[in-house]
Amino acid sequence: MIIMTDALTWLAEPESIAYGGYSVVLARGLEPEELAARLAEGLPERTARPLDELTAEDLVEEYELEFAGGIEDIALHHGRSGDLAFAVAYGYWQGELSVRPEVSRGGAEVYHLEFEEENGKPVPPFFSAHRDGREVCSLNLHLDPSWGPGDVQGEPATAAALTAELAAVGLPDHDRAGDDLHRTCLEVLGRHFGLTLPRDLVREAELPALLLETD
Repeated sequence: MIIMTDALTWLAEPESIAYGGYSVVLARGLEPEELAARLAEGLPERTARPLDELTAEDLVEEYELEFAGGIEDIALHHGRSGDLAFAVAYGYWQGELSVRPEVSRGGAEVYHLEFEEENGKPVPPFFSAHRDGREVCSLNLHLDPSWGPGDVQGEPATAAALTAELAAVGLPDHDRAGDDLHRTCLEVLGRHFGLTLPRDLVREAELPALLLETD
């Protein structure tokens, strides 16, 4: 019997993180501050400024990070849940913030979940996994071949195992609604990689942040 949990599935709800979608990075083998710093390395043209602990709502309001025309800065709200460090992006992350394989250098595991909910096009959510400086796998969560490969890409053993787990819950299935595909893929990914992200911790807790400002 396959037992599903809501460890990640709440991300599939509308505006689960904020209006505009979500960009969430989870990591094993890194402290939250180091995870945020490594993500900032991919945006060298921005100035990184540590912020005091704030709730997500206060962070967005105080630093004007609401998804809308004119925003430029990115904030990485970071913390820990169990053995996982996490960083949640707010502000102008769409098309800017990426997770390169080298973020996982030194034996770390890094997982990126991203969904541009207000893109204007039916862009599916995306997932990538990295380990020790290399990409392990990636896929779009609709398994839609019109948005790049419609299957799991990556190292053969990982891709085969994940493909089998997706098949066990009836995926791919191009007749299913996008939100159902999104939620089901999140269930499978959470179980396969042992990933969880508590909703209350992300949305209600006071956490430190790293503000990435434009010059």
